Amino acid sequence: MPCHAYDECVDGWIWWLIAAVGLGIPLVITAVPEFGMFAVGAFAGAIVAAVGGGIVSQVLVFAVVSVALVAVVRPIARKRQRPQERTGIDALRGRQAVVLERVDGGGGGRIKLAGEVWSARALDSGQVFEAGQQVDVVEIDGATAVVV
Repeated sequence: MPCHAYDECVDGWIWWLIAAVGLGIPLVITAVPEFGMFAVGAFAGAIVAAVGGGIVSQVLVFAVVSVALVAVVRPIARKRQRPQERTGIDALRGRQAVVLERVDGGGGGRIKLAGEVWSARALDSGQVFEAGQQVDVVEIDGATAVVV
């Protein structure tokens, strides 16, 4: 006898478990947590199906649980993430350096930045920094540190 209804051949809760596993696979592969939240929603739908809830209530529970997890858990998880560490040139911005040779707006000066000697120029063409002064690096322009 052919199957005509949604749960005549296979119980509905099995379909929900298959969906939960199906949503869990991309979670593992991509590490996108939203897939896990939808997998939990599908598992909740399986529970509703197992206790005899109709298809409308199953889908409703899936949607409510999934959306609630995304709306509540995701913002909390994002707050707890560590800020990305700056590397390379980005890590040098905002650092302090010591002037080794006079630095002005025309360039040609030298600073010691992060243990290395860099060519430097002042951000404001009217500024002049003498040897021994502390300066702040505002950007790196090629191989030249721009300082204030």
